[in-house]
Amino acid sequence: MNDGNKISVVINTYNAERDLVRVLEAVKDFDEVLICDMESTDSTLDIAKKYGCRIVTFERKANNIVEPAREFAIHEARYDWVLVVDADEVVTPELKAFLYSHIAKQGCADGLYIPRKNYFMGHFMRSLYPDHILRFFRKDITHWPPVIHCSPVVDGKVDKIPANRMELAFEHLANDTVADIVRKANIYSENEVPRRRKKNYGVLALLCRPFYRCFKSYVLKQGFRDGIPGLIHAMLEGYYQFVVVAKLLEERLQAR
Repeated sequence: MNDGNKISVVINTYNAERDLVRVLEAVKDFDEVLICDMESTDSTLDIAKKYGCRIVTFERKANNIVEPAREFAIHEARYDWVLVVDADEVVTPELKAFLYSHIAKQGCADGLYIPRKNYFMGHFMRSLYPDHILRFFRKDITHWPPVIHCSPVVDGKVDKIPANRMELAFEHLANDTVADIVRKANIYSENEVPRRRKKNYGVLALLCRPFYRCFKSYVLKQGFRDGIPGLIHAMLEGYYQFVVVAKLLEERLQAR
């Protein structure tokens, strides 16, 4: 197989020991598995070494989000095609076969959005599926901005794997608790504030943005089909919007 038909799997890690064995077991037969570690203090690196992964380090410094390390990681990969996998995502055998068949085609898309199955309270969330994420691409025409919740930018043709191909979806192992989501809301909102400073949010946004996000999740995306977990998750999405706007208003008031 020439290098143009080889795939590097890139995994960014920080204290990722919980799910890493399952994640690496699923990708061990790709051409390369690259771990980009942000100075883990648990057994992450021991697990990676056991699986023969190539390891590079991205200094954590003040970073509490993964995006600043993405660009560095994907361009450290050896091969042209890169599959980015989080340290709590499992690649199915069907997805692996699909990706190799994709790059063997003439004129194939330069990037692919891959569906992902998400869980909450141990419940598969229909309202969060397909949650398409752009994770497979040619590295030489891809840039990953260092901004929270940002997707990579591919300078080429991008396609989506259809949602009805559920066997090709990432299996997301996170299954966050309510406490996890509340904790992350504080961390993520701190990084969200700088990029939203130019938004002229007022009291109306404090009311409307949380309501709309909750409504969108529970009604428009049919979170009601997920029962109690769907209702709680929708309200937590609204809560996140409330926290972001509240922090922006707090910052503005303190600056007076």
